[in-house]
Amino acid sequence: MRAPLITLLLRLLALLPLPLAHAAGAGLGWLAWVIPNRARRVTLTNLALCLPERDEDERRALARRSLIETGKTVTEMGAMWFWPPRRVKTAVRGVRGKEVLQAGLNRGRGIILLTAHLGAWELVSLYLVQELALTCLYRPPRIEGLEATILRSRERTGARLVPTTPSGVKRLYQALARGEVVGILPDQDPGRGAGVFAPFFGVAANTMVLVPRLARATGATVVFLYAERLPRGRGYAMRFREAPEGIDDADPAVAAAAMNLGVEACVRECLAQYQWSYKRFKTRPQGEGKLY
Repeated sequence: MRAPLITLLLRLLALLPLPLAHAAGAGLGWLAWVIPNRARRVTLTNLALCLPERDEDERRALARRSLIETGKTVTEMGAMWFWPPRRVKTAVRGVRGKEVLQAGLNRGRGIILLTAHLGAWELVSLYLVQELALTCLYRPPRIEGLEATILRSRERTGARLVPTTPSGVKRLYQALARGEVVGILPDQDPGRGAGVFAPFFGVAANTMVLVPRLARATGATVVFLYAERLPRGRGYAMRFREAPEGIDDADPAVAAAAMNLGVEACVRECLAQYQWSYKRFKTRPQGEGKLY
């Protein structure tokens, strides 16, 4: 029953104009701050790990803002999944750094687009797919029955979604060979044995190695992109960034560190809009204790 109820709720949220949807999300996030819960605990832990130079009051204030932004991520999902594509695109109020993407396209070797869980990350594929052929890697949802809705919503503009399986990865290589764009979320824990440990905000984080392998094998250009959420529901601003040097290094640890540095640079531009409630450091190096 959970999947139909979630779908119904998101369809109802899609009826709201963006300012009201974000206001509802802010209220949801405020509740997540005042009521003790896992998201609040994880957010405070992550901020203490990643921003030790800030005092506790600063981190608590940032945690509150972050949970409010996470609430907006939830309530804007109705628009991202069910608004007509043209209406979604009209919510984009500004673009910075798009020449980085164009330079990579001009090389003709394909683009690996990295979008962290930052800002309105669901918007990125909707924004790009109206201009470019896009193939995105995705993990099936944990909630049974929700996958069909997710696939239908994300693919309605022409994006191709492929699973995190060998056949899915093969399709990423094929898309890059055609000079197209592939989209990957680079800040997910790939699980023990499936990545390497590299620093993220100075903390060892289990990091995927797929991106550097793709870049090295295909010669594709790696580009970072996120959608910054503007205040009071005014829309979004797209932010492109070049990837740090070394992201295609033959040493997986060096390449992973470069990729994490790129994610960190994006996050530092709008700290409160990062999904700090995610257990990014759940997998620890051998011999280290749990952080959560």
